[in-house]
Amino acid sequence: MGLDFSLDEGQLELRAGARQFADGVLTGVAAALQDIPGPEERFYAIKPFYEQMVAAGFLKALIPDEYGGNKFSSLAFVLAAEELARVDINTPTAVLATGLGLAPIIHFGTHEQKERFLRPFTDDEPRLAAFGFTEVTGGANFDSVDPKVGVQTFARLDGDEWVINGAKHYTTNGSGWNRELPDVITLVCRTDPDKPPQESLAVIVVEKGTPGVEITGIIDTIGHRATISPRLEFTNVRVPAGNILGEPGDGMEIVKTAFSWTCAPIGAACVGRMRAAFDYAYEFTRTDNRSGPHPVIEYQNAGYMLADLKIRIEAARYLTWKAADHFDKTDGKDRELANITKVFASETSVQVVYDAMRLVGVDAYTDLTPIAGIMQDVLCFPVYDGGNMGVRRRQLHEMFQNPTYDPLAAAENRLSTA
Repeated sequence: MGLDFSLDEGQLELRAGARQFADGVLTGVAAALQDIPGPEERFYAIKPFYEQMVAAGFLKALIPDEYGGNKFSSLAFVLAAEELARVDINTPTAVLATGLGLAPIIHFGTHEQKERFLRPFTDDEPRLAAFGFTEVTGGANFDSVDPKVGVQTFARLDGDEWVINGAKHYTTNGSGWNRELPDVITLVCRTDPDKPPQESLAVIVVEKGTPGVEITGIIDTIGHRATISPRLEFTNVRVPAGNILGEPGDGMEIVKTAFSWTCAPIGAACVGRMRAAFDYAYEFTRTDNRSGPHPVIEYQNAGYMLADLKIRIEAARYLTWKAADHFDKTDGKDRELANITKVFASETSVQVVYDAMRLVGVDAYTDLTPIAGIMQDVLCFPVYDGGNMGVRRRQLHEMFQNPTYDPLAAAENRLSTA
């Protein structure tokens, strides 16, 4: 029996639908963002496109069927994500960040919590969720055993309420629309400053309208120009005691699972952005002579560069499919393929877009082509959503040190550590 990488009829229809949506709707995003100077205004400018994504079912695709959604498998989600990111990275990122914000609830919430927090996201309104993870001093050491460092956002139990104090930044979607804050923030905090995260790390749901949450700054970025990255401060924020997901200490597993889910969609986004650069470079080599006697593609060095670009794109795509499928088959417990995919696809995307820039020449460094903008987007991938050096490689390193680690497990659809 052979290994079959072909897509079935339903998957092909899903991908074709996402491609049609991207070409018919998301092609308008670039024009909508033109000449808008500020990051907040750019984010608000994508709201009409986000609304169309909601109407097309991409938000319900995050929500389990039993809570009113039409949940995609991870594999289905990445098939759509590649097509969407090929055209625009900003609007799909708002959906991905909402998925990241809801992932802790989906995987670790009780039935009552899922009913309460997830079902509103199925009413066809342009709702947003955010994952409040990154401390203003950095997020890589969230799991440090030293309680004096790491996460410094704290939740203190006061009767039947958690009282939260601290600050986060890079909280994608964290402003909400027009500074109204997102419908849900799943906030990573610690419940005891004297206990390590293995005993105190928690994820607590903060709903829109809760007093004490303030936007104190907006970080601008050179790429993902309409993705919002606010700094949020939490001052005596009171939420019901029942808003905690699991128990103190469960935050370790919740955080790792949430960031494992994002890996394959980010891999797909990398492939989509690489495709956009390749498509431009390929068409350029076929149609432009650069004042010479032949189209650029007829020269061996150009043809070989195109071959290298396409090889890397295909490798990243199939690794992404494998990671998504493995995440589904392990019920979200995969760590190895998830982290490998995030590292490989993100760093490959930078190399591919750089080589596409070299192939096209100096025009690729200007606004005469889309490639410079694509480069600004892909430079983000290795350093966001758990940076490749501070988080992703470190998690792989820790896995390799586990005496139960099995190097062949991922290839055989098993978990790499016991």
